[in-house]
Amino acid sequence: MKKIFLSFALAMSIIWAAFAQIQTPEQFLGYKPGDRFTPHHRMVDYFEHVASQNPNIKLIQYGETNEKRPLIIAILSSPENMAKLEEIRTDNLKRAGVMDGTPNSEIPINWMSFNVHGNESVGMEAAISSFYTLANPNNEKSQEWLKNQVIILDPCINPDGRDRYSNWYNQKMNTTLQPDLQSQEHNEPWPGGRANHYLFDLNRDWAWQVQVESQHRLKIYQQWMPQLHLDFHEQGIDHPFYMAPAAEPLHEQLTPFQHEFQDIFGRNTARYFDEMGRFYFTKERFDLLYPSYGDTYPMYNGAIGMTIEQGGGGRAGIGGYNSLGDTVTLSSRIAGHYTAAMSAAEVTSQNAKKLVAEFAAYFKTNSTSPKGKYKSFVIKGESNPAQVAKLLELLDKNGIRYGKAGAKSGLKGFEYQSGKTGVTFSTAENDIVINAYQPRSVLTQVLFEPSPSLNDSITYDITSWALPYAYGVSAYALETKLDAAAAYVKPSAVSNPVGKTPVAYLAQWQGTRDAAFLAALLNAKIRVKYAEYPFEVEGKSFPAGSLIITKGGNEYVAEFDKKVSDAANKFGVKLATTQTGYMDKGKDFGSPNIKAIKSPNVALVGGSGTSSLSFGEIWHFFEKELNYPLVTLDAGTMGGYDLSKYDVLIIPSTFGSALNANSQQKITDWVKAGGKLIALDAALNLFANKEGFALKTYDSEEEKKAAEKEATELTKKERLEPYMEGERLEISSGTAGAIYEVKMDQTHPLGYGTGGKIYSLKNNSNHFVYLSGGVNAGIIASNDSYRTGYIGYKIKSKMGQSLAIGVEPQGRGQIVYFVDNPIFRGFWESGKLVLSNAIFMVGQ
Repeated sequence: MKKIFLSFALAMSIIWAAFAQIQTPEQFLGYKPGDRFTPHHRMVDYFEHVASQNPNIKLIQYGETNEKRPLIIAILSSPENMAKLEEIRTDNLKRAGVMDGTPNSEIPINWMSFNVHGNESVGMEAAISSFYTLANPNNEKSQEWLKNQVIILDPCINPDGRDRYSNWYNQKMNTTLQPDLQSQEHNEPWPGGRANHYLFDLNRDWAWQVQVESQHRLKIYQQWMPQLHLDFHEQGIDHPFYMAPAAEPLHEQLTPFQHEFQDIFGRNTARYFDEMGRFYFTKERFDLLYPSYGDTYPMYNGAIGMTIEQGGGGRAGIGGYNSLGDTVTLSSRIAGHYTAAMSAAEVTSQNAKKLVAEFAAYFKTNSTSPKGKYKSFVIKGESNPAQVAKLLELLDKNGIRYGKAGAKSGLKGFEYQSGKTGVTFSTAENDIVINAYQPRSVLTQVLFEPSPSLNDSITYDITSWALPYAYGVSAYALETKLDAAAAYVKPSAVSNPVGKTPVAYLAQWQGTRDAAFLAALLNAKIRVKYAEYPFEVEGKSFPAGSLIITKGGNEYVAEFDKKVSDAANKFGVKLATTQTGYMDKGKDFGSPNIKAIKSPNVALVGGSGTSSLSFGEIWHFFEKELNYPLVTLDAGTMGGYDLSKYDVLIIPSTFGSALNANSQQKITDWVKAGGKLIALDAALNLFANKEGFALKTYDSEEEKKAAEKEATELTKKERLEPYMEGERLEISSGTAGAIYEVKMDQTHPLGYGTGGKIYSLKNNSNHFVYLSGGVNAGIIASNDSYRTGYIGYKIKSKMGQSLAIGVEPQGRGQIVYFVDNPIFRGFWESGKLVLSNAIFMVGQ
């Protein structure tokens, strides 16, 4: 025992000696924290410096951003815990039931994430200061805390956005503090630093993992499954500080202890803020419902997830005036986040055994007795196979288990497609069952629940996201347990051998993988056609929209067969072949109804006045899913571009007058000359109710007057409502992610591959009547088309018999209207194929 003590003392003396060589942040960076913004690479340098001098720190690069910046975490604990770090990690997975075995240790894991939003820039600065304190062996408090926990510190989730903001600010900042918010340094140019490289909001991507940062982070997060997760943010400069407990609505799946610990943390942190004389608020604005946040996703995975919001944000810079005339400085903002981080380390240490015990109870209880209404979910085997494959890919990313349903009859459940309960159905061999009796029980139920229970309609985000709607698959939810009959074995990789050149290769048109396959062929200068009508040949049937890659027209393509086969194998597309162009049914391959797909030159409009998020979704879709060339144009200089270079122009959602009158006229002239314009979401307001365009809110002047009269009478009725009811009155005219069934015209190119319907996620209150003189390719046929999600009563009754997706001819060109965003946040798969139809097939 004496020898062990002496060895430990010797080890500690070495650590203390080493730490004497560690520089403080100010010594290393050359300025005080808060004097300026630190570039991401300098933060990485400092973390490496400290870790190199302290053996009780493990630094891991867990990934790389689109702009090649490293994503890192630092793992800190006591020498005893670091010596058995792998045991602590695996014990935690055993506790969660994702690994077999009985855990021995009782050490909780406390994960802190900073700077998910790049211009909420205090995060990384606070991470540097927090890291120094936690790493300092001479700090008695922090070293005591580390005996009872492992701390994982992610100093910057979004390095690309952070550097976009900090580099810009460091260029624009005044040497003398300038807190006047009108000064240039306090007004970021478009697109701002909030989002990542592809302009995605990473705080809304936890569950969907569309972005590379999220994909890398969730892999390592699931290797640890922490008991606590703090997500550090900033809010408006006039809001002081927010911390847990969270606001309503709180998802019904949350446990009493998750609520209790939020309160424990809030009260402990408030004690320090009270001592400092700092203001804060709790239980307001930031709810726990939408599953893809940095607080809710950990909550649905058994942790205590908490959002921390420091007042300031990108507007504050190094220092800015708030509405009271006080200067909100970067230094004071660092102090706020630093205090919250230290408070979290303290309460984790104080409640270590309780955190571990409750974490184990969470998984044991939920995996054996799921709380939610629906216990099992069935994906029908006849669903679009491309969409099913994408859905299973998402389940795999989230560690959700599934199996083959087998043949069972007499089942009853909620049918997603019809929105009806108590529907009798049977399962077949190829059906997939996901039940809630598994470790990821809560996350499974939340992602599949048809309609989340809302105890408050004022929410911070969307209110519906059920995966069968997002992926457009046929599915049921059961209130009873349905066990899998067998393990699900994914289809083996598609292999299309290279053989004798047929008259044509044939491919179904079913999902994004098929669009990516088409894009690859077009990039390789291979001529591709599609069928306007269904056809049968050599005993094989193909629907309208199927791809036809003929030998004729591709005679001069080197290694034609290999290129087609390799592309199909890459994207998992099974090719059929035919040795004749003479159809048993349908149009022969020489028919005018067999259309050649021109490889379009596509441009996307961005810049001030356009939604950076909408722009980023399209940009990412082209580069990462289609791998197809895309030119980006700035809305502010549209008048100077030669639009004749482009076949397709896409306008994302816009705010106000993104395009001036001259630019709009130039675009209209380009369309009339043969261009194809695709307008999304709020961009439709550039054309709605304007002379020369068919997009209308009302069918007649009488209908318009009647609606205006109704609105006036309602306004009169509401004007004496209590002031505090103002926000609720406002949302009664809006929507927050309501899901509608959209009936698609399968005879039109926009409807190809949809099976006659898709589901649209409505986040705007726009309502347009059916087009006259155009094509109503996608419609909300009736009010019964509503499926789930919040939509205000003032507009809900008006959504029936309205346009969802349409085409208006203009001269030799056309405008494709998408009333709602078809690829919302990159996870709404249901609309991606329709957008691909608009890009490649409409107007050929």
